[in-house]
Amino acid sequence: MHRTGALQAAARYVESQFLAAGLVVASETYEIGEEAYVGEGKLFNSDFMNGMAVAEAIAAAIERLEDQGGGEGRVQYRLRDWGISRQRYWGCPIPIIHCPDCGMTPVPDQDLPVELPEDITFDRPGNPLAHHPTWKHVTCPNCGAKAERDTDTMDTFVDSSWYFARFCSPRADRPVAKEAVDYWLPVDQYIGGIEHAILHLLYSRFFVRAMRQTGHLGIDEPFEGLFTQGMVCHETYRDEAGNWLFPDQVDHQPDGTAIQSDTGAPVRVGRSESMSKSKRNTVDPAEIIGTYGADTARWFMLSDSPPDRDLEWTDAGIEGAYRFVQRLWRLIQDGLADLPPVGSPPPETSGEAATALRRTTHKTVEAFTDDLEAFGFNRAVARLYELANEVSAFQARDAGDRWVLREAFETFTRLAGPMMPHLAEELWQRLGHDNLLVDEPWPVADPIFTRDDTVTVAVQVNGKVRATVTLPRDSEDDLVREAALAEPGVRRAMVDKPARRVIVVKNRIVNVVV
Repeated sequence: MHRTGALQAAARYVESQFLAAGLVVASETYEIGEEAYVGEGKLFNSDFMNGMAVAEAIAAAIERLEDQGGGEGRVQYRLRDWGISRQRYWGCPIPIIHCPDCGMTPVPDQDLPVELPEDITFDRPGNPLAHHPTWKHVTCPNCGAKAERDTDTMDTFVDSSWYFARFCSPRADRPVAKEAVDYWLPVDQYIGGIEHAILHLLYSRFFVRAMRQTGHLGIDEPFEGLFTQGMVCHETYRDEAGNWLFPDQVDHQPDGTAIQSDTGAPVRVGRSESMSKSKRNTVDPAEIIGTYGADTARWFMLSDSPPDRDLEWTDAGIEGAYRFVQRLWRLIQDGLADLPPVGSPPPETSGEAATALRRTTHKTVEAFTDDLEAFGFNRAVARLYELANEVSAFQARDAGDRWVLREAFETFTRLAGPMMPHLAEELWQRLGHDNLLVDEPWPVADPIFTRDDTVTVAVQVNGKVRATVTLPRDSEDDLVREAALAEPGVRRAMVDKPARRVIVVKNRIVNVVV
């Protein structure tokens, strides 16, 4: 049975089971397609919640129970007591000394921080610190008797739950300087993986509330905004025995198969998954940087996909980024000789081609800046590709054209600076500047060149778009009405009926009512 037939047979079977159980299935409300439906469903056979989505139904059920006095809605956090001690070497030592006479005694301030021993061994099970021959043995700070350090270390979440507050006053002689914390915090933008959204961020909020209660800071929330980035993914590989292989141990063949580099044995290529040491589907950053440079690696990662989605690391992708970096270098390097000196005044007039390039340059600044603010890094990179294409096609014929070319080169270099800082600094110097690009202010688009002389206006007939017309910006309403009513698609939609009203929204839309 083919796939579609199997799906349809399964659906008919489920429907028959519902009917046999006396449940009503409204056949006209669904259709059987070729793919299984995995989206949000609607409730049925659920009384007053019929037709609702799950979240909507939950809210309705809570409201009904509250009206009937049967309960009340409440947000329930599944927090439990947090045991922060760990029986392991890694982590901050718990600063407690156990004395047989005085009991648990805090380590004196002058002895903080407690440092981990460096001559640790991991040759037997259990906590390595408990097995260390000397580190744990100390004297009691109160009575001088023989005592032992606590050999447990803290959960690493203890550190990550308030480090941002310490960063505000890293040299303070107390945990945090309240005046510095209240000045710098909350963090404007937090960027982290989805795994942070459950534990780390919740613990951080807990710590901030606790530190507010203890007078260490005066804010309520640690972070103003959260952006969750995607993961870097790569194909997975296994040998015939099922052992994981690193990508550099695998050679891909022209027929699509893969073999081990050293033995020629077949390799099973698995699905692309988040890079992890356990599955060995990682790429050595040092090798990438050594082969292509850090700028190319950055450029590829920013250009390949939106930052909130997973990135598929491929050899073809990094090589494509490398080719563009080389192209950019040649483009500017080859044009240096004809450029006017740094700081030359702009031309009083420009030809049509030069004006078009200036428009592209300034529109790129405006759009690129907006994309950065919205974390649309891949869109921002695409703007630079477009600008590079325009510059490549531009032919400078006079001094004015060459000034426009310098403006485009410098703008491209300044915009690329955050993404390819090494290349951008080198290009900035070769363009004749003796200061660092990083000290330059961010470019600002000139509105004269970002404002189009013409606009495309949509024409609706009774609310439905039937045509578009391109007109000079800020055209008179009479001219807009005349152009809209002259469109063939508009006339067909009117079916020879007269227009009762023609509503013009300047530079945006025309609505014809018949």
